[in-house]
Amino acid sequence: MGSKGSMGNPRVRRVPGAARVVLACLPGIAAAAGLVLCATGVDRTTSRGAHPVAARPAVTHSAAKPRIVPRTAWIADAEREQPPPRYDDRVVAVFVHHTDSPNGYDCADAPRIIRYLYAGQTGSRDWDDIGYNFVVDRCGTVYEGRAGGVDRPVTGAHTQGFNHRTAGIAALGTFTAGVPVPQAMADAIAALAAWKLGLSGTDPRAGARLVSSNDLSRYASGSAVTLPALAGHNAGYMTSCPGAALTARLPAIRQTAARLQGRR
Repeated sequence: MGSKGSMGNPRVRRVPGAARVVLACLPGIAAAAGLVLCATGVDRTTSRGAHPVAARPAVTHSAAKPRIVPRTAWIADAEREQPPPRYDDRVVAVFVHHTDSPNGYDCADAPRIIRYLYAGQTGSRDWDDIGYNFVVDRCGTVYEGRAGGVDRPVTGAHTQGFNHRTAGIAALGTFTAGVPVPQAMADAIAALAAWKLGLSGTDPRAGARLVSSNDLSRYASGSAVTLPALAGHNAGYMTSCPGAALTARLPAIRQTAARLQGRR
């Protein structure tokens, strides 16, 4: 899987049963952060006989949730014992990856390939789960990756130093220079990012202020930096991922995602 060994913060290892309780986080904050309503005040002082003027409804920029295949469709009996998922308060950025795996697969075989990626990350690398929050195949099918709930801000292990308040979307394949990026895949990434960022009201074309948690990222631990809200893995870590071809498609993917949120 190439450079993917650099994806997570210091490797998350499986922990014994008693210690797992400590890793659990309160889920309520994440649910509240998914819906942001900006209310404007109503002027209650009116002249005699006049009617109060209602405030204009806040403009929201959300997008429809795409169809997401649950992880039960690919994990089968390969699932390992693992600690409870960890959560952030919201997702303000997504990082796009490629899995550095072969491109000539039949889309019906995508579940088996994802299961192979999971086995590699939880086996030889001893991670607690697959690092990506989502995986998109070349036919545009979106799969749930890391456990914890697709609607919630699950902390992933996909971008060294920048796993908090972000989601990792992995394109199944290798997209180095000159390799075509299937349109269905690009469209699915845009739709997924539009929906996920829309939960926090984030414009996919904007910047997101993030804080590095690891010196092995492009920025020293503790550094507050502004990165694209829809970024390639290489924006946060010194890697060629998600490949030159997919990186070149990111500006168009941002525009599509913004349009799906109803932005101009």
